[in-house]
Amino acid sequence: MPETIDLNADLAEGFGQWTLTDDDALLTTVTSANVACGFHAGDPATMRRVCETAAARGVRIGAQVSYRDLAGFGRRAMDVPPDELAAEVAYQIGALQAFARAAGADVAYVKPHGALYNRTVDDAEQAAAVVDGVLLALGAGTPLLGLPGSELLDAAEKARLAPVAEAFADRAYTPRGTLVPRREPDAVVHDPDEVVERAVRIARDGEVTAADGRTTVPVDARSLCVHGDTPGAAALAARVRDALAAAGLRVEAFA
Repeated sequence: MPETIDLNADLAEGFGQWTLTDDDALLTTVTSANVACGFHAGDPATMRRVCETAAARGVRIGAQVSYRDLAGFGRRAMDVPPDELAAEVAYQIGALQAFARAAGADVAYVKPHGALYNRTVDDAEQAAAVVDGVLLALGAGTPLLGLPGSELLDAAEKARLAPVAEAFADRAYTPRGTLVPRREPDAVVHDPDEVVERAVRIARDGEVTAADGRTTVPVDARSLCVHGDTPGAAALAARVRDALAAAGLRVEAFA
């Protein structure tokens, strides 16, 4: 059984007067904050505020990079040329780095969001473009979060980044270990008790039951995600953290 596990959540997912995530409450619980960088959500004032709060509370700041898709919340499939995608990834990281450094911290890691995250599971070209953008902005050794067995983590390792496998407590898995697409029924696990049980099983036993109800999927993860846009996410994250601690796991940042 692993001794430690990171708990991450997506934050700063608002824009202007529109807000989605309870950033302040989540930052009392998570150890790593995936901060939206303006392409799927987030604006400069929100990014700055979240960085300041995260730095003050010792939460690691991560850049959650996305396709340029505010209207679709970064969840629509897009075809972006590799050079353009690499530049856009670097651009997003650089914007967040300005606010992180102003708060006395740094961007500690990078995680793709939504459609980009899912695309880089199997698309080697898009995965390499994301890695190129991370290298351009932060250089070798930067931790990059992704799905275990993905093209993204493979490309990260080859490029001398630090690949970090993550799992999702509140998302359904296919039998092959990928995430069930959100357009399909029951792609998101809404029952808080089930989310907590899955979180502990993933972190302690390295496995989860697939959406078919039969297949046991191995999940070797260093970080565990609870989505910030899930209703009641802050209370759910607190329950998950308490359950992990009760199971004998130390919850701490990987970066």
